[in-house]
Amino acid sequence: MGKLPLRAVLVFCLFLLSAIAFLDRTNISIAGPQISREFHLDNVHLGWVISAFLAGYAASQVLAGWVAVRLGPRRALSLGVLWWGAFTLTTALVSPSITGALIALIAVRFALGIGEAIIYPASNQFVAQWIPVSERGRVNGVIFAGVGAGAGLTPPLLASIIALYGWRASFWFSAAIGVLAGIAWFLMARDTPETHPRLAPRELRVIQAGRAPLSTVRPPVPWTTLFTSRTLLLLTFACFTFGYIAWIFLGWFYLYMAQARGLDLKATALYTMIPFLAMTFFCLAGGFLGDWLAARRGLRAGRCGPGVASLLTAAALLIIGSRVPSAPLAAITLAAGAGALYVSQGSYWSVTADIAGPHAGIVSAIMNMGAQIGGAVTASLTPWIAQHFGWTSSFLAAALLAVAGALAWLGVDPETPLSLPARN
Repeated sequence: MGKLPLRAVLVFCLFLLSAIAFLDRTNISIAGPQISREFHLDNVHLGWVISAFLAGYAASQVLAGWVAVRLGPRRALSLGVLWWGAFTLTTALVSPSITGALIALIAVRFALGIGEAIIYPASNQFVAQWIPVSERGRVNGVIFAGVGAGAGLTPPLLASIIALYGWRASFWFSAAIGVLAGIAWFLMARDTPETHPRLAPRELRVIQAGRAPLSTVRPPVPWTTLFTSRTLLLLTFACFTFGYIAWIFLGWFYLYMAQARGLDLKATALYTMIPFLAMTFFCLAGGFLGDWLAARRGLRAGRCGPGVASLLTAAALLIIGSRVPSAPLAAITLAAGAGALYVSQGSYWSVTADIAGPHAGIVSAIMNMGAQIGGAVTASLTPWIAQHFGWTSSFLAAALLAVAGALAWLGVDPETPLSLPARN
């Protein structure tokens, strides 16, 4: 067996960072019942705490993309991981006895969101500089499989820690893992393949042959072009719908299984794993499918095809899963919907790397801002809809948005770079 390419090792590191990022952001959902009792919060107020993270994340996306371009993925990611490790720890230090405890929780989670905003813009900057076009679908599939892996491991792992040591210990654990990962990334990574001392000349030639040449001069950001690009606007809206649906699982699925389906802590943790396992598997499969289609049918089929199909399939499964009477069947059906949604995850990020060139970090940040706004909306709107109209209506609203997102994908053009006039 040949030696593993260095870029594959670094992509695996990004997979781990992605998993840790979602461990740090979804731990609030697993600890939610204990936090709610200690701070005397109902679901709506807990939703404010969850939304605060997403608000900070969304508000900082463009800045994070700019930082990723200016500092490069090595330093930007290392600093970001240390930042979010610190504020994960700070969450555990907030006491319910202080004045304005709810405001303090919201402020800390908002700050955590600011730090985590760097993870995917910086990752996409890495992809644009290190990964040939023909590999970007599956590479993004691997990176974003970390979402499912991190969120999937969170329920049983943190539920065990919480049961033994209390909810604060789960945040200490999450913070320590993040800090160690940030240090490891800084030691191993470099911003470009040309500057990595351990990259073999043969692998460097492969990367350079499949990627646009890197300029030694940083071009100015074409802000007007970015914010008037039909492809970027439609992609951002589709990503909004993606984020809205994803955060039903990331933010509320644990509580849904406990409250609406009547499961105990152990059973809830077990069933909550299923959607995230599905996300991991289908995210990987979707990345390989996208590259396979792109090689045979062109970039539009390879990027847009999975985007349309995944959202339409997710819409159907969300409606079915929310209506079945059995808790295990509901968990499996809804998990299939989460998996179907993540078939397209690599497509979103591959398109931004394809069309943005040296501005991949900024362009992907704008797109991802849509996802985080969608997540912030669902974090507060989902419990409100559930409280007034029932959980079935919450899933129906998500399904309608999924259909709208699929329609938006039909107008996305992954073949025209943003620096060029759009084709008629």
